[in-house]
Amino acid sequence: MAKSFYISPTAQNSGLTSVCLGLVRALDEIGVRVGFFKPISHSNTSTPDSSIHFAKALSNISCPQAITLAQAQALISKGKKSQLLENIIQNFYIAKQNYDLIIIEGVVPEVDEAYTQQLNADIANSLDSEIILLTPITVADNTLNEEALTTHLELAFGSFSTTQKNIIGCILNKVGSSVNLEKSDDLIHITKTSNTSNALNSYSPTDYSKLKPFSDGLKLIGQIPLTPSLQFPRVIDIAMALDLSTQNSFNNNELLKERRVASISICARRVENLVSELKPGTLLITPGDRNDILLAACMATQNGTPLAGIILTGNFQPNPDIISLCRPALSAGLPIFSTKFDTFETAVKLSKLNDKVPLDDVERINNVVTAISENIDTRWLKKICTQEKASRLSPAAFRFQLSEQSRAANKTIILPEGNEPRTICAAAICHQRKLAKCILLGNSSDIIEIANAKGITLPHDLVIMNPDNIREHYVKPMTELRKHKKLSPQMALAMLEDNVVLGTMMLALNEVDGLVSGAIHTTANTVRPAFQLIKTQDNTNIVSSVFFMCLPEQVLVYGDCAINPDPNAEQLAEIAIQSADSATAFGINPKVAMISYSTGESGEGADVEKVREATRIAQAKRPDLIIDGPLQYDAAAVESVGKKKAPDSKVAGKATVFIFPDLNTGNTTYKAVQRSANVISIGPMLQGLKKPVNDLSRGALIEDIVFTVALTAVQASQKDK
Repeated sequence: MAKSFYISPTAQNSGLTSVCLGLVRALDEIGVRVGFFKPISHSNTSTPDSSIHFAKALSNISCPQAITLAQAQALISKGKKSQLLENIIQNFYIAKQNYDLIIIEGVVPEVDEAYTQQLNADIANSLDSEIILLTPITVADNTLNEEALTTHLELAFGSFSTTQKNIIGCILNKVGSSVNLEKSDDLIHITKTSNTSNALNSYSPTDYSKLKPFSDGLKLIGQIPLTPSLQFPRVIDIAMALDLSTQNSFNNNELLKERRVASISICARRVENLVSELKPGTLLITPGDRNDILLAACMATQNGTPLAGIILTGNFQPNPDIISLCRPALSAGLPIFSTKFDTFETAVKLSKLNDKVPLDDVERINNVVTAISENIDTRWLKKICTQEKASRLSPAAFRFQLSEQSRAANKTIILPEGNEPRTICAAAICHQRKLAKCILLGNSSDIIEIANAKGITLPHDLVIMNPDNIREHYVKPMTELRKHKKLSPQMALAMLEDNVVLGTMMLALNEVDGLVSGAIHTTANTVRPAFQLIKTQDNTNIVSSVFFMCLPEQVLVYGDCAINPDPNAEQLAEIAIQSADSATAFGINPKVAMISYSTGESGEGADVEKVREATRIAQAKRPDLIIDGPLQYDAAAVESVGKKKAPDSKVAGKATVFIFPDLNTGNTTYKAVQRSANVISIGPMLQGLKKPVNDLSRGALIEDIVFTVALTAVQASQKDK
């Protein structure tokens, strides 16, 4: 994947879109090929998303349509978060093309949606992104002091739990506010917007770099000052939001798009007390029968003061004679509007206007983005961009890549347990997702009856084969394959009564590309026919297995946990090599840990010596692989432990492939991790056979079977090479 920065807001009104696009601008200016991606949007499917729109308008970056928040909520509520994350990864793969770095806009936390912070952590983890926290100084209507900001950052940091190590820094936004910037129903605040602006412009921002979170190591990437002029709306935006009627025939949309509102003044005073408010960018709100104020505004306009406009309230219409006197100012472009609401109602409505940048106000968003980019530590970011990051494949990314590979493989997989309900459902899903072309072995009427009872819709292209109708076709080929064992036709026919044997014969004759069984059969029932009829690959003398363990943060490979009870050193070395190659084939960078009860040279005994010898053999056979052992599990898996117990190891604390010394250890460990940590495990996937045959746990879920079919399809495509 491309390197990515996930921008996670810690509060509402953080200026998320502006900061994300500001980062894009800053990185682009220092020569980084940077793209933009938004996984989830608060907009609905019929409304353009502003972030995606402005990314295109400002930087010519095209993004796939974001998943709506409503769609995400629906999947989460149905227990399908993994499907949501896979959909996001699919969109990310589209967005990352042609870029070295992607800025990812996180999900804005909502008051009634506490899950959003966890969702941000899950998405960032799935995309293997480095996380940048975005914190506004003003949170929930309050300007945070240093103590409150410290607490806020610590809580935000803690909410990421296991992904804290991926947080690389923080950006503070809206810095420099010593006043409450939120809109107020107090008319004094509304009428004194210009005074508020002056206070902000004269305020000296605090240096937050000395705060505890930053002195403890969290990088302060930028302090973005709040610049009031960048928040000025256009006159047309206010006119449309309040549904104002135009009173100036000279008004036109282009003119109204050029004028911006810098301050608002409620005009209910005498004209001589109004003069100080007649400044460039002022929007006057006055009762419609105040002709004196209208005349004063027109005189100011004729004298060269570009007022933002006038709103006449109370549905009063100006006297035609007064309008005639004002014509020079109107011709000069002074916007005049009227509204049916009174002055107080109009002021309140103005106070509640959304400050979101309209989609066609590219000038404003461009100025905002430029201002933000100038306050980002681009030198530090460029250094981070050039640092290599250890690749990690998340469960969602693994499942997505597996699905994509299996679709591309377009293989046919035989399912001998065709009458088993989970298998029937899994076959239907595989066809719907186009993961593989499945064949169910079983009586068609029985399978259809089971499907109807379970509410399963069988795809029209799903093949069902009745074993009774085809069994005799395989008697002769089977006797040929087993003639060295003097297998008679009668014995072959009897063996073919077992659908697993029948399916294996179809695989041996290249009529199908792979076989999946085990939902109701033992491992021996599945594997024995493969040993007899398929045989091992020419370059190996052992068949082993791996499980793909989908831990919360990444996918690990465990081997051998299903086949070999007590492999010797030579066999253990072969299992390690097979498992490393399997990891590579499925997108996992193999760092192989040979597991034992002892690390390095600290232990003695036959068991640890076997692992030590197996490590030596594997390293000699495949010097291209990173293999180390013996390592205890914690030394292999936990970085802090690995540094203490094996400081010179390239594997300790970073292992992605775990090779257990025997079946007792491997099977016990995989089941303990699977059940105790509620981890999805995909497998066992068999290694070393000429053609792919894979076993299922008898407690396999439907989704387990689906992904095992996909694994088998990918294996089949790799054996073609």
